[in-house]
Amino acid sequence: MKTRVKELRAAHGLSQGQLADAVGVSRQTINSIEKDRYTPSLPLALALARFFETTVEAMFDASH
Repeated sequence: MKTRVKELRAAHGLSQGQLADAVGVSRQTINSIEKDRYTPSLPLALALARFFETTVEAMFDASH
């Protein structure tokens, strides 16, 4: 699954640790999502979308 998490995080000037703290996960989880090694759960995907004020569909592309 292709993700825009890294792009959005960088645009907001956040470290992986800062984003992880904001959505209640570990920095390693954010790192794994950004490297497409981990597909987040629906609650985490929703939390990330809410944090960045976007939609889950805009953040994640399952066609890749």
